[in-house]
Amino acid sequence: MDFLADYAGFLAKTVTLVVAILMVLVAIGAARSKGRRAPGHLQIKKLNDFYKQLRHGLEEAVLTKDQLKQRHKAESKAAKLEKKSPSSKPRVFVLDFDGDIKASATENLRHEITALLSIATAQDEVVLRLESGGGMVHSYGLASSQLVRIRDAGVPLTVCIDKVAASGGYMMACIGEKIISAPFALLGSIGVVAQLPNVHRLLKKHEIDFEVLTAGEYKRTLTVFGENTDKGREKFQDDLETTHELFKGFVSRYRPQLDIDAIATGEVWLGMAAQEKMLVDELKTSDEYLASRAKQAELFHLHFSQKKSLQERVGIGASIALDKFVLNWLSRLTQQRFW
Repeated sequence: MDFLADYAGFLAKTVTLVVAILMVLVAIGAARSKGRRAPGHLQIKKLNDFYKQLRHGLEEAVLTKDQLKQRHKAESKAAKLEKKSPSSKPRVFVLDFDGDIKASATENLRHEITALLSIATAQDEVVLRLESGGGMVHSYGLASSQLVRIRDAGVPLTVCIDKVAASGGYMMACIGEKIISAPFALLGSIGVVAQLPNVHRLLKKHEIDFEVLTAGEYKRTLTVFGENTDKGREKFQDDLETTHELFKGFVSRYRPQLDIDAIATGEVWLGMAAQEKMLVDELKTSDEYLASRAKQAELFHLHFSQKKSLQERVGIGASIALDKFVLNWLSRLTQQRFW
């Protein structure tokens, strides 16, 4: 037992030392990189080449040598004709948005949109592959405003949803002039929710005082630790209703064909049912849509990549774990409103 105790003590000291060294290295790295972090860069991939590579790989596996030779000759001839008299194909700019509760992907989306709007015209198209179950009101409000820039510039916007675009996710999707959904994707949830526990009675039972001092009648309506009042609850509910009305008005502006009062109940529908309610225009996966567009247009996938600092690289694992586990629950203990 003494050996185990000594070993446990040694292990604890070792872990403490390693953590201390890591903290020092992170601090040094942060000091060195302060003020000279690269703003990031735009990565561009031509999707037509990607689809061509897929086809060539399959052809080499299933076609005979003679068939391959004929196919290569035909492609070579077509390429020469294209070079002599190049056709003006429309361009399709493909963006991705994988939304978390804070709509963190907005930081990259804003730069991608700024880049494409510098050259895009009304003859081009922007396709957004969107996946989001919603999140914070102000975060998804900003993300939606970025997509409005595309509409205001007169560039056609198509939104493709393969899995989910609910709540704040649908707030973004509704801006698209055309919404394409997979048959079993989840859509809707046009509502607002806020929830928080209250432990005031538990604190009172143990004779623990918790004081909330405010300046302004409605600076704090509901709290986790203080005593909540009917007046505070009423004000909080009024704020939720106001936010919901703004949400409904925003969706109605870009999807006037909707019966907004019938669908703004917080419910969600699968793609097939959503099409009947006119939440989507067409049932199709993003793969099917882009593969068909690649036959008539030049497809460019844009992704703005930001170089991570040493601190971010060291803590990236913990950050992902917090975002997926802790944040999804603890953030709801505040008075943040959620789409």
